[in-house]
Amino acid sequence: MTISIVGMGLIGGSLSLALKESGFAQTIIGVDKQVEHVVKALELQLADKMALLDDAIQQADLIVLAVPVDSLLTLLPYVLDRVDRQIVIDVGSTKRPIVEAVRQHPKRGRFVATHPMAGTEYSGPEAAIRGLFTDKYTVICDAADSDEDAVTTVKALYEAIGMKITEFDSVSHDVHTAYISHISHICSFALALTTLEKEKEANRIFELASSGFASTVRLAKSSPETWIPIFRQNRDNLLDVLDEYINNLLKFKGLMLSDSYGRFEEYLREANDIQRILE
Repeated sequence: MTISIVGMGLIGGSLSLALKESGFAQTIIGVDKQVEHVVKALELQLADKMALLDDAIQQADLIVLAVPVDSLLTLLPYVLDRVDRQIVIDVGSTKRPIVEAVRQHPKRGRFVATHPMAGTEYSGPEAAIRGLFTDKYTVICDAADSDEDAVTTVKALYEAIGMKITEFDSVSHDVHTAYISHISHICSFALALTTLEKEKEANRIFELASSGFASTVRLAKSSPETWIPIFRQNRDNLLDVLDEYINNLLKFKGLMLSDSYGRFEEYLREANDIQRILE
C-alpha cells in the first residue's frame, strides 16, 4: 500500500516510521509546506519521497492528514474533492468541527475520523520516534458515516502498528479529550507562566525543580501552533472543564485558609482513586 502523509511532524513522522516497520505501507510519500521540514524528513528517512499535495493524493491508496486542526477545516474538503476510492484519515485532537466541515461532502464516506492518543511535548520532523503508538489507544469517530471498507482498512492500519481501538461519536470524543488531554496542557502552560513570574532567576528553577515539577510542566514545551487551534475548536468543553478545575482550586484554597486540613486530606484521598484507573 502507498500512503501519503501530509504533515511530517511528530505524529506524521512517527506514523511513517511505524507503518514502514510494520510492513503495512510499502511506500510512504511525505508532504509538508515548510521547506525545512521537507529537507529534514528526507534526511531522517521519514518518507521514501516528498511530493506536492495534488501528486501525493493521486499516487496514494490512503492519505493521512497530520496538520493542525484549524488547517483541517480547509484541507480535508480540498483532499476529498480530489480522491476517487482513496481513503482519507485525520489524526487531530478535536473531532466535531472537522466532521461537520465535510458532513455533506459527496465523498464523506471515504473519510475516517481518527485520533491516535499518543504524543510528546516536542514537534517537527526531529520529534518523530519509533514505538510512539505501541499499546496506545486510537479513537475512531462517527464510524457509521464512513464507508465500511474504509473503516476496516483504517482499523487494520492501527492494529498493524500496535494500537488498541475504541469508538466514539465526535461530540463525546471532544468532551472526553477536554478532560483527559486538553486541560492538562492548559494547566501546564499556566504553571509554567506562574513559575517564570515568581522565580525570576533561571538557576533557582533549575536547581530546585524536582522530577515531579518537570513531569507536571513538561507539556508547556508543546507547540502553541498546535494547541491554540485545539483550544479554539474545543473552547466550550474546555471552559466547562476549567470551571470545574478552578472550583477545586478555590475549594483547596478555602480549606487552607480555614486550617481545615482534615477535610483537605479527605479530598486528597478521593483524588488518589485516580490510580485505580491509571494503573
